[in-house]
Amino acid sequence: MRPELIRLQQRLGHVFSDPALLEQALTHRSFGQPNNERLEFLGDSILNCAIAMALYERFGALREGELSRLRASLVRQEGLHKVALGLELGDALRLGEGELKSGGHRRPSILADALEAVFAAVHLDAGFEAARAVITRLYADALAAIDPDRALKDPKTALQEWLQARKLALPVYETLRVLGEAHAQEFEVRCSIAALGVSVTGRGASRRAAEQQAAEQALTALRQ
Repeated sequence: MRPELIRLQQRLGHVFSDPALLEQALTHRSFGQPNNERLEFLGDSILNCAIAMALYERFGALREGELSRLRASLVRQEGLHKVALGLELGDALRLGEGELKSGGHRRPSILADALEAVFAAVHLDAGFEAARAVITRLYADALAAIDPDRALKDPKTALQEWLQARKLALPVYETLRVLGEAHAQEFEVRCSIAALGVSVTGRGASRRAAEQQAAEQALTALRQ
């Protein structure tokens, strides 16, 4: 077994009975077959279910729509990317030569997809409760930090309201780069607040997603 897989299992808190499942989860389609695309499909549903259960148990007073918005804020690409970075998942990915040269092991979309595939691999290896335990542990800090009043607003709306309350001009969003091929594009967007000297960037699978991440980065900077 590759040393990277041994370290990753330690960070996940799950040792695979079938290590081939983990290897497949970390194999991008550019590397060959079998790859992680089908596992990613399954892992997306497993993640949504595990986070839904955690939110349902934690926030008994919230309505369905509010719970759905909180779940969406946790399972989007940005959240998965953050968790994947904490796991150093990129070090364990198997990528084709082209993706390696273009820095695919750092690309948020590739890392997010691989993490979903890993969740599916845990489920297939040991069942849903094992996958749920891994997900709950990895998302523990994010779940504990949720303030429903703040989290129920998307970052762009929250940033706009923060600036308007202080009679400041709205932020300017500028698309800097579009990376990747047409079927797997990634956008890089800059959010600038000239009056406060704030300029941050975000990435996402769409311009909107990149703008939301940039807005979240700006809010974090302003609230420090």
